[in-house]
Amino acid sequence: MASVPDPHQSQHAPAHVDGEPRTVVPPVWVLGPLLLLFALLTWQAAVDGPVRRADERLAGEVRGSRLPSGAAEFLADLGNLAVAVPVLLAVVVYVSWRARRADLPRWWVPSLAALVAMAAVPALVVPLKEAVGRTGPPGMAGDGYYPSGHTATAAVAYGAAVLLLLPWLHSRYRRRELVIGCLVLVTAVSFGLIRRGYHWPLDVAGSWCLSAMLLLGLAMVTSRSSDTARQPK
Repeated sequence: MASVPDPHQSQHAPAHVDGEPRTVVPPVWVLGPLLLLFALLTWQAAVDGPVRRADERLAGEVRGSRLPSGAAEFLADLGNLAVAVPVLLAVVVYVSWRARRADLPRWWVPSLAALVAMAAVPALVVPLKEAVGRTGPPGMAGDGYYPSGHTATAAVAYGAAVLLLLPWLHSRYRRRELVIGCLVLVTAVSFGLIRRGYHWPLDVAGSWCLSAMLLLGLAMVTSRSSDTARQPK
């Protein structure tokens, strides 16, 4: 028997994908391992041990890869604030407009949470850079290279944009492709940064962990907001 549409649900509101409810992974099971891994990476980046020496050897291998320098520079530039943040802002405006048009309760919460996550990047990265004080790869002056700010900027900006868009996509295929595209993009930015000699691999890995924790918090907010929007008024 065909299901009867809910007359109380706006046709413009986010809907379940293929009739399946969303589930939220308890943060204690995800944040704990991420935080532990980030702490271990930070420790290894700060001390001169076998892990850091292996990290430096890996960086040398990546810098010697066949990817042209111009292509690597282009990929690295996708992590610039001037590139990544406008993408997030455009998605924030679009999603806010859609949510406001659908008259969703607290329609502004997901967008605000995304902006807070983006603002948290420099607030966390800058003190960590100063605390760890890791020197850069050959040819890069000074210290403060761990964690990678460009990697965190790309991961949080593009990742937050994807999380804001997902509730509005009714096709499971489109949702999957959007997530995969974001992962490929962030990986490409990270590789470009290492290939151009701007960062060590550990710098990038640390930023992945930090960004994942921020995006997990945002995912919980967007999921709850989407579920609230589906409840009858």
